[in-house]
Amino acid sequence: MLRPSSRRPKRGSARADPRASTAKDRHFVTALARGLEVLACFHAGDTLLSNGEIAARARLPKSTVSRLTYTLTRLGYLFWSEDRGKYRLGASALAVGTAVLSRMNIRQLARPMMQELADFSQGVVALGARVQLGIIYVETCRSQAALTLSLDVGSRVPIATTAIGRAYLAVAPNEERRALLAELRAAEGPSWPKTRAAIEGALAEYRRIGCTSSFGEWQSDVNGIAVGVRTGQGQPPMAINCGGAAFNLTPTFLIDQVRPRLLALVRNLEQSLGHD
Repeated sequence: MLRPSSRRPKRGSARADPRASTAKDRHFVTALARGLEVLACFHAGDTLLSNGEIAARARLPKSTVSRLTYTLTRLGYLFWSEDRGKYRLGASALAVGTAVLSRMNIRQLARPMMQELADFSQGVVALGARVQLGIIYVETCRSQAALTLSLDVGSRVPIATTAIGRAYLAVAPNEERRALLAELRAAEGPSWPKTRAAIEGALAEYRRIGCTSSFGEWQSDVNGIAVGVRTGQGQPPMAINCGGAAFNLTPTFLIDQVRPRLLALVRNLEQSLGHD
């Protein structure tokens, strides 16, 4: 199966440092934030991480990480694998994630429609929610095709270069979008002008045809399109994408044949959720 690249992003390009904007906020609990950052270092596919690997991802001193992982282990959020000398997520962390997913009735509503679209496109259809500067998949459906993206629930993809991330930006409230763009600018550094131009093009595309696209921009051999979902009832928006191997899902096929079905899926889903 087609798998995401294992190349790591340049240091500082993955996400902006949230501590920079909260240093003067007296209500912000830094110790709690750092503990949550440690847990956020475990991505889909990460079975075990060492203190050093966590320190590099969280951009924290290794001595600080050691104290945090010890505390989280005592509380059951991490489990220490003595034979490997590394940590994995513990039962307490899994319980929190399971509780969140169980309350997302949108997953149950969307799944049959997503599976139908996955079967038609011979690709992967995913529902995602924003986490920092990424989109995390909360539901995925795939076709029976032999070659599809190896992404599942819990997988995280970047906002700036993926269709699903750009679709989220298109439907995000104006204030949130401005804040996200500011964080992306800080995280991207010198590459920001190119990223900004791509995002502006995606937002214009969304206004024009109702979806965003990413054709070889996230991974050179992956194409995808996405539409934002307004969930209503004061809940944050989400997004649904359809993507897969570029040689199988061409831009023409995605735009001309998949896009109308994806738009219809989102309309039906929003109506089911009571969003006008």
